[in-house]
Amino acid sequence: MLGQKVTPIRRAGVYVPGGKAAYPSTVLMNVIPARVAGVNDITMVVPAAKGQVNDLVLAAAAIAGVDRVITIGGAQAIAALAYGTESITRVDKIVGPGNIFVATAKKQVFGDVGIDMIAGPSEILVICDGKTNPEWIAMDMFSQAEHDENAQSILVTPDLDFIDRVQRSMETLIDRMDRKDIIRQSLVDRGLLIHVPGMSEAIEIANYMAPEHLELSVDDPEIWLPEIGNAGAIFLGRYTAEALGDYCAGPNHVLPTSATARFASPLGVYDFQKRSSLIMCSEQAASRLGETASVLARGEGLQAHARSAEYRIRKE
Repeated sequence: MLGQKVTPIRRAGVYVPGGKAAYPSTVLMNVIPARVAGVNDITMVVPAAKGQVNDLVLAAAAIAGVDRVITIGGAQAIAALAYGTESITRVDKIVGPGNIFVATAKKQVFGDVGIDMIAGPSEILVICDGKTNPEWIAMDMFSQAEHDENAQSILVTPDLDFIDRVQRSMETLIDRMDRKDIIRQSLVDRGLLIHVPGMSEAIEIANYMAPEHLELSVDDPEIWLPEIGNAGAIFLGRYTAEALGDYCAGPNHVLPTSATARFASPLGVYDFQKRSSLIMCSEQAASRLGETASVLARGEGLQAHARSAEYRIRKE
């Protein structure tokens, strides 16, 4: 008999950023999958700006079922979750985004504790055929740029005139944004408006960059979906704003960044579970498998392995 036993991890730690903004959505996106998976002990850490935790963050923690909230942030919060303190029990896995110090700390403690991923700055890549309202596209790019000066917003289009229209929309809209300084710096440092010969080249760029968020703002986006190999989340059609995925569309907004979508997936229930292999042999099966194991073990020079299997071979 062969199979798997799926078991939830016992304790999870959730890091929720609290520096430049408050993120109740991050609480929900991290805690709900953990609860669905069966994790029965969840510790949330969140930096308290000016000694206060945002009310929406606390409400989200209560609704999602967090067991305790600790007002600590930065690398020290990751260390506390990974190794424990007098007042914080060490956890089995740490999830949740953070700044470069948090990401570096997660990388350093990995191995002593599990982590979800090394999350970099937010990213969006929009592929548009030039037929979408340029203000929509400009605002979609702003939606990621406003996270952080290091966020990356990119438009790829085969319509050269559309690039000019999007750029004019950006210039018109940016002064109306509350976080206009962050948006402007992000776009200056890491924003791109790329003209390509056609859709095939746009898809090639998307697969190369493996963006966290990919918008296919084109007619019949499903046609191009089979060509997309690398993306954290794919938003199909002109009406599917990336912001819907951040909050309420359904799939998780904790996504692979920095081109790790080449090999990584969005956070989900399985990230809070582990699988144990199951093997059970009858007397007859042990005898048959023992012969195979014996040959391989002796070929590797491992006598005890071989004899352990050979003891269970039936003697005729």
